Amino acid sequence: MHKKLFIPGPVEVRQQVLEKMATPMIGHRSKEASELQRRISDNLRKLFYTESEILISTSSGSGLMEGAIRSCTLKKAAVFSVGAFGKRWYEIALSNNVPADKFDFPLGQAVDPAKVDEVLATGEYDLITITHNETSTGIMNPIEEIAEVAKKYPNVIFCVDTVSSAGGTKIEVDKLGIDICITSSQKALALPPGLAVCTFSEKARARAEKVQFRGTYLDLLSLYKYIKKKDYQYPSTPSLSHMFALDYELDYILNVEGLENRFNRHIEMATVVREWAERYFEIFPDKRYLSNTLTTIKNTRGISVSELNKELGRRGFQISNGYGDLKEKTFRIAHMADMTVADVKELLLNINEILALE
Repeated sequence: MHKKLFIPGPVEVRQQVLEKMATPMIGHRSKEASELQRRISDNLRKLFYTESEILISTSSGSGLMEGAIRSCTLKKAAVFSVGAFGKRWYEIALSNNVPADKFDFPLGQAVDPAKVDEVLATGEYDLITITHNETSTGIMNPIEEIAEVAKKYPNVIFCVDTVSSAGGTKIEVDKLGIDICITSSQKALALPPGLAVCTFSEKARARAEKVQFRGTYLDLLSLYKYIKKKDYQYPSTPSLSHMFALDYELDYILNVEGLENRFNRHIEMATVVREWAERYFEIFPDKRYLSNTLTTIKNTRGISVSELNKELGRRGFQISNGYGDLKEKTFRIAHMADMTVADVKELLLNINEILALE
């Protein structure tokens, strides 16, 4: 039995999108491939509200996180972490021999913009990383306030992981001054996993020119120069199947559903889950900074999340246990991608029946 996925990713994918994955192959050096990749980039610029170039990688979002921190750190990176994926930025830096310091905030709390200001004022750092939407805790960081701080430091490259938020909440890259904004296919973009994309500003390009050891496959400057020279061709073989699906989905997002409608639908789904969580359990993170794509719920009733998920599985649904140390102490319900309010309500009705909640 197929389980309808309400987990942080991969997400439920519409049948029409899956069918686009089966489009017959074309040569990846063909004119048709250039047209496909250029059209995707143009539409992603609309999604991100940016004039910056778009880079596409046949990898997960972590690949472009590695590319960003390695390609654009000249002195030292400041990593601001509110959970597992902030920690990942730091581990990526260390394993690539990129000097970095990590600044942690308690689980369930957001990044404090004042702390970002304090750190950058030292002059030690020339790149910062922020996890916009932390799926381990359900926090959506105050990116607008952080962006205002970042603008005070024009020599600092501003990198943002929007892997679990882009396509589900509005992120105005140019207005915020984000240099590298990263997402991947298997979250709010509603595709299978396997593709990552990022914006790449002129400021990021100029910085990368000064960094000597940027790697090969994930060298963002190399990707940038290649698509500019070769008319949106990529240096290594791309996943055309994902691109066929992404092209179709972006057309759906922009021209069928509409961006504002999509963002509003995510807020509506989030509101339904939050109200349910507050009625029967308790929301785990700081309520001032709640994610629009996933809700982390405190297990105040002491239920077995594992057993609940087993029973949900028999009914054709799947949610997610807590992450790491929060396992069984919390559980997570994702409400992103092409899910509807009706889908969310159906899930919650089944949880109520299983747990005999009234």
